[in-house]
Amino acid sequence: MKELNRENISGVWSATPTPFTEDLQLDVDAVPRLVEHHLRLGVKGLFLGGTSGEGPWISDSMRIELAKETATANRERMLLAFQVTDNSAMRAIDNIKRIEDSGVDIAVIAPPFFQINASQEYLRDQYIEIIESSSLPVGVYHRGKHSSVMIETATLEEIIRHPKVILIKDSSGDPAARKMICAATRKCQDALFALNGDEFDSVPYAAAGYDGFLFGGACFNGFMANQIFKLAKAGDLQNAQAVQDHMNTIMTKVFGGKGIPCWLAGQKQIMVELGIFNTCRTIINYRITEEYSKIIKETVEQEKSYLLP
Repeated sequence: MKELNRENISGVWSATPTPFTEDLQLDVDAVPRLVEHHLRLGVKGLFLGGTSGEGPWISDSMRIELAKETATANRERMLLAFQVTDNSAMRAIDNIKRIEDSGVDIAVIAPPFFQINASQEYLRDQYIEIIESSSLPVGVYHRGKHSSVMIETATLEEIIRHPKVILIKDSSGDPAARKMICAATRKCQDALFALNGDEFDSVPYAAAGYDGFLFGGACFNGFMANQIFKLAKAGDLQNAQAVQDHMNTIMTKVFGGKGIPCWLAGQKQIMVELGIFNTCRTIINYRITEEYSKIIKETVEQEKSYLLP
């Protein structure tokens, strides 16, 4: 298992999509290409089984297979995190047990997928039960108001101060959460690391002191994301924003324009165009139009220096 420290964690992570065959089995032939591609982009860690990875929809057996195949191909060169989120502590704990010996380094928890009128006390206790029962270090995924179950900033602060929590991914876009998370990481020094999940607006997070980015689009924008992070950390915010603007233009094309209607399908299609995936199949049956498939192909030709550095 890879050591969890600033050198290994700080930088760009990928909430990678999962490669499928035409009959929606795990494409084990594509997994080694996926790993090598991320290493080429300078990615520090892979987040498996997240929303982009369709973790909530794949079977338990496929989750185990994905973890093991990725760990085998990775050979401890990047850190591996796996989403274990579920609707109860007992189910999340079971999810951790299934992958604890697979080579995964971090178990990641987000709010329950479905919960009616849950109190913040109940949600806090659910997180703490999972964290304390986990055989793996824990990451917390905060989506704020974008989540179907809202974790308030004060509750989140209690959760991430637990000594077994090593990582926080913040996709909330909430300035109050960002301020709290920065304070928490400073207080915990090298025991807690913050990754920004807002890939359309990453510069302020690097400038504020976040330790890196964790993007769904890092499977194709990881090289550019690294440029943004390094420029922002060096204080060159103007050039960092220029790269961000260019990256946003590419992402808008890949994701199908405003409202990102081709979000996951476009992300998988560009992986096909880059020669990493064999299909753009999704379990949740997201589709890409012929128009946007053509745009993605053209984008790969135009942006090869960034997409295949």
